[in-house]
Amino acid sequence: MTKYTQEQLRKLDTIGCDLGDKKSELFVIGAKEATWRPDPIATTRDGFRKFFEDRKRAHVVLEVGTHSRWTSALLEELGHMVTVANPRNVKLISESNRKDDDVDAEILARLGRADVKLLSPIKHRGEGVQADLAIPKGRDALVRCRTKLINQARGLVKSFGCRLPKCDAAYFHRQTKEFVPEALKPALLPLYEVLEELAKRIAAFDKTIEELVRTRYPDAEHVSQMKGVGLLTGLVFILTLEDKSRFARSRDVGPFVGLNPRRRKSGNSDPQLHITKAGDEFLRRLLVQDANYILGPLCRQDSDLRRWALKLCERGGKAARKRAKVALARKLAVLMHRLWVSGEVYEPLGYRQDKKKAHAA
Repeated sequence: MTKYTQEQLRKLDTIGCDLGDKKSELFVIGAKEATWRPDPIATTRDGFRKFFEDRKRAHVVLEVGTHSRWTSALLEELGHMVTVANPRNVKLISESNRKDDDVDAEILARLGRADVKLLSPIKHRGEGVQADLAIPKGRDALVRCRTKLINQARGLVKSFGCRLPKCDAAYFHRQTKEFVPEALKPALLPLYEVLEELAKRIAAFDKTIEELVRTRYPDAEHVSQMKGVGLLTGLVFILTLEDKSRFARSRDVGPFVGLNPRRRKSGNSDPQLHITKAGDEFLRRLLVQDANYILGPLCRQDSDLRRWALKLCERGGKAARKRAKVALARKLAVLMHRLWVSGEVYEPLGYRQDKKKAHAA
């Protein structure tokens, strides 16, 4: 989109396309401002080819979603200009009082006609990167299933007045099986069989991720030098950002992941609000988990990061630790990008003091 001005785009037909799971609604604004609404098309490759293949070049405006990546790639392949709108930043779409597919298609077309910057355009990942990102996401799905099964087993045992011993989730099926009450074995032994199989599949995913980092994404190991940040987080970070040069400053990564607070400043009022939760939910969750580990008792490494977060906890208040955890996750994202860009070796303690001394010298 940077190659074309708004005036050049207005010389083309503007087509708003609201992508549905089975059918997609269209609204067309012609180069001479005439408007019409074509019949809905099937949300398939054949459906889009049939409608767009023989049309003259147009500016197509889509809303980001499940089908937006492959449809935008197909439309660009057919010679059309494509803008993918971020509905989180377009309240006219996300909070409309007349939320309907045909209305959304018209809004997308009219906003694309007026100024594409109003749509906060996003750029999709490449197909290869998307496929590689599916590997850690597949692992995450299995881990979530394991967590639900473990919680179910613990809850059922508690209802009989017993408790299963604390242990790592990876070894739960081995270390707690003998403590299952006799009356619950018909119900829980099948769950333990599934947990054993899940452990094997998750271990296989871990090996695949290690191989992926070793052969294709070595930078993932470099950005995960901090104690508590594993290869999984490093790989997801690299795949989600995709290009380290897309941010002019490392500080911009925090808002990109959705870890910065919302702002609603008006006059003298500047209330403290929750984080935006924009961007990729999976990466944000991994960063918060890593921050929680660094703050917790299991982290043996003393570091400036841990000291800084613990000082935030000391401020007191009901949610002080939660705020510190989120703030540390945001700082981790910024630090990981900085390590990626600079190629520096991470120093747990004294980095700023060393820099000041070197600068003074």
